[in-house]
Amino acid sequence: MIERVAFISIHTSPLDQPGIGDAGGMNVYVDELASAMAARGVGVDVFTRGDDAGLVEVAPRYRVIRVPTEHGFERGELAEMVGEFSEGVITFVGTDGSSYDVVHSHYWLSGWVGVLLQEVLGIPQAISFHTLGRVKDATRRDDDSPSSLLRIAAESEVIARAGCVVASTPTEAAELIEHYAADPERLCVSPPGVDPEVFAPGPQDVARRKLGLGPGPLVLYVGRIQPLKGLDVALNAFAMLAAGRPDARLLVLGGPSGPDGDSELDRVRAQAERLGIAAEVDFRGPVPHHDVADAYRAADALVVPSRSESFGLVAAEAQSCGLPVVAARVGGLAHAVADGESGYLVSSWDPADFAAAVARILDDPAIAAELSAGAVEQARRFSWSQTTERLLELYQGIVDS
Repeated sequence: MIERVAFISIHTSPLDQPGIGDAGGMNVYVDELASAMAARGVGVDVFTRGDDAGLVEVAPRYRVIRVPTEHGFERGELAEMVGEFSEGVITFVGTDGSSYDVVHSHYWLSGWVGVLLQEVLGIPQAISFHTLGRVKDATRRDDDSPSSLLRIAAESEVIARAGCVVASTPTEAAELIEHYAADPERLCVSPPGVDPEVFAPGPQDVARRKLGLGPGPLVLYVGRIQPLKGLDVALNAFAMLAAGRPDARLLVLGGPSGPDGDSELDRVRAQAERLGIAAEVDFRGPVPHHDVADAYRAADALVVPSRSESFGLVAAEAQSCGLPVVAARVGGLAHAVADGESGYLVSSWDPADFAAAVARILDDPAIAAELSAGAVEQARRFSWSQTTERLLELYQGIVDS
């Protein structure tokens, strides 16, 4: 029986607010999964990088442990940082008297740490990548930086040596086989979940008053601002929509992320000015995770024009609130959104295609109502309790083998 699990999340802490810096869906995933496992009686320690060493008791049986390193995320320092971080985890395990049945690593850097812990401590590793370098590169924008050779090499090594690789969808599992020659027998498909108590339908007018928003068509974008997420596509699409709808608004929730995040924010702001829609686009920055539910309830449609997504948690959460989603037909989004039932999937990054899909929702109340009901039904497929059950079975299988 699985009693204690170590999560490795070196890149970001589950306590960080999504939409700030590198914090995003992975933070939500780690936090929600740790909480669900702790509620099941499983002890979870999440090891993350921090400026100072420290331990936070998030909930009974759920702790976040900060491990400081002298080196940072610069490419030339990654190997040293991973080594320092791994030594910090090993030291904590020795001094704290902790013992773990399994390590579950999140993202490729954490997987690198997990391989070292597997070798030194003999603890089997499960790995969730959340994004894959080769998959991201296949659809990246021309001016976006490619993944480093170090990342590709590390991903390949972790996939070859981990006890199990967890994919969010069958598409991600297929990508792991195609791009990394992953062993199908060591692949497990387990989608993330949604908290229906937080992300639930509610009156649109109440949500709008809470957010200080007036009447009129409201399109929503939720996500980090970086080339991968496609906010530039959303802006071009909204400009087409706004041409015939002077009262339409685009609400943007999220902040700059990654090495190109600040320049991308400057770029999209300038793009809004150039398109003549700056007054209609509301850049509000990131908000606390649970508060995003009000934005989902206030909006008429969510646009997710990402160029790569292992799953697309915002799409699932929006649907749980009854909000139809218009998303790119890539990766996990093709599984998170039921095309024609809970929203629309767009097979390109042509803004005109996104604009046409959103217009169908805005212009036909019957279609909007049907998609809203379908969105709630679609979101019921994603449950943290089911995710927890599946992963605990997986962990047990790794330990038994």
